Amino acid sequence: MRVLFVCLGNICRSPTAEGVLRHKLRTAGLTGQVDVASAGTGDWHVGNPPDKRSQAAALRRGYDLSAQRAQQVTRADFSSYDLILAMDQSNLRNLKALQPAQGKAELDLFLRRYQSSVDDVPDPYYDGEHGFEQVLDLIEQACDLLVIELKGRL
Repeated sequence: MRVLFVCLGNICRSPTAEGVLRHKLRTAGLTGQVDVASAGTGDWHVGNPPDKRSQAAALRRGYDLSAQRAQQVTRADFSSYDLILAMDQSNLRNLKALQPAQGKAELDLFLRRYQSSVDDVPDPYYDGEHGFEQVLDLIEQACDLLVIELKGRL
């Protein structure tokens, strides 16, 4: 299985989701069975590490994002990933516009699929510290359900 998380610049939400899911897969004994990555629909931050505030909030909860580097989603990702999860509706629209007619990936809105009360992971980039903590809360809860789904698929 291959899972790709996608947000706008790939420096806040999607790398956080990547780091959280990697950790939860390791805890569940699924290391090596699921490949996890993240990307952005925009190219502004390609090659850069996640935002320092995302890294700091994640590290406080035991997730190390420091090795990650931003990349931009490509049309080829729709053939190489099984599940592509957008962090918000705007990015989902951008992904649908990019999606080729013959890709194998399931495309969905991350929180709509794994959490019923909220559709979008809010972009914390212009928020204070609280925004990054809120993002982690939402992502952790949704990743718990994603791990259950992935176990069932393997």
